[in-house]
This record gives sequence, structure tokens and C-alpha cells, in this order.
Amino acid sequence: MKLSLPLAVMIVATAPAWSAGPPEPKVQRTVIEDDGARIEELRVRGQTVSITVEPKRGRAPAYQIVPADAAHDTSTPLTRNGLAGQRVWSVMSF
Repeated sequence: MKLSLPLAVMIVATAPAWSAGPPEPKVQRTVIEDDGARIEELRVRGQTVSITVEPKRGRAPAYQIVPADAAHDTSTPLTRNGLAGQRVWSVMSF
């Protein structure tokens, strides 16, 4: 059986396109640095995921500022914003 050219073109045109999966999310890393501190912000799909502050003066350790989002929200009925905007220090790292 031989396919005619117009029929073959129509079959190829209506075939589902092969997809390699969903596109990678847009990741944006911003670094702001001055004499006192270095601030790194990581955004994924436009949402702030992490903010890390590394003080340059003194012996203060680096810390993170918890962004306001549902994944980090540990609020109780008494507190509306939970940890949003609070500083968090790592006590131990492995």
C-alpha cells in the first residue's frame, strides 16, 4: 500500500508533538554586596525561595530571612505571618 503525498503530510501534521517534559522553571539569583554585608536572593518562577545574609564585620554568622510564602508558614492562630520576615540561624550543619 502506497500513501499519497498529501495524505502523508496530513498524518505528520496531525501527529502529537513529542514533548521533552515541562520547561525548566526560571531561576534568578541576585547578589547585593556592600562594605557591611553580602545578600543573596534566590527566586524560582518569580517567587523568593531564600534570602541569605552574610555580615562582613564582626563575628556574626550568616543567617537566612524567611520569605513570606505558604511553604514556610508555621503560623498559629495567634500569629498571622508566622516566620515571614524573621531571621533564622543554622545551629548545626551536616
